[in-house]
Amino acid sequence: MYGLIFDVDGVLADTEAMSSRASVKMLEDLFGLNGVTRHDFDAGIGRGAEAYVRAAADIHGLSLTDEQMMKAVQVRQDYFLKMLTEESLPPFPGVMDLINVALASDEVRVAIATSSTREKSEATLKAAGIPYESMVYVNGSDVKRKKPAPDLFLTAVERMKLEPSDCVVIEDAPDGVAAAHAAGCRCVAVTNSVPAEKLAEAELVVNSLRMLDLPTVIRLVAAG
Repeated sequence: MYGLIFDVDGVLADTEAMSSRASVKMLEDLFGLNGVTRHDFDAGIGRGAEAYVRAAADIHGLSLTDEQMMKAVQVRQDYFLKMLTEESLPPFPGVMDLINVALASDEVRVAIATSSTREKSEATLKAAGIPYESMVYVNGSDVKRKKPAPDLFLTAVERMKLEPSDCVVIEDAPDGVAAAHAAGCRCVAVTNSVPAEKLAEAELVVNSLRMLDLPTVIRLVAAG
């Protein structure tokens, strides 16, 4: 039996664009910070809300207290959830095909593992039409340490009742690749969020999940 673990943001749907817009608006509204761009958040991608916000704050010389960070994270999430009600969030091409084939397979168990909070990730999964209730589902509210720590993926592996060496993680960020390897899993990286050269530590890098099929996932595990 094999395991296939999906990250959410930047893997299943293009939430990075929406997350950055929500974060830019929050930094402007709460702290009067102007000139923030999407790429100012790159160092925080996949590491949870605090790391995401702090990445841009550091670039622009903004120091946040713990209380300010808590407020920033909550307002950012509120803006993001509001955007979800106003805009469509289709899954990336190839996502549903791969998920449906994996869920129908007798050889594979499927999991979701994301650094996002339960509220934010559930809203995202519902908006993108991902059948997460049919999978093992681990979110940032379930663990103390976020990526690049392996906790999310180790929890997913444990709940699937598998060994890490039997699992492949699909990620879109360098810290996610590092977390997958720290957990003892193989990793496929998709270039939805960062260039391929930043994902070179993954066993396989693809430009779209349309390029990935279940036999390839199984071969990655078997090659280990």
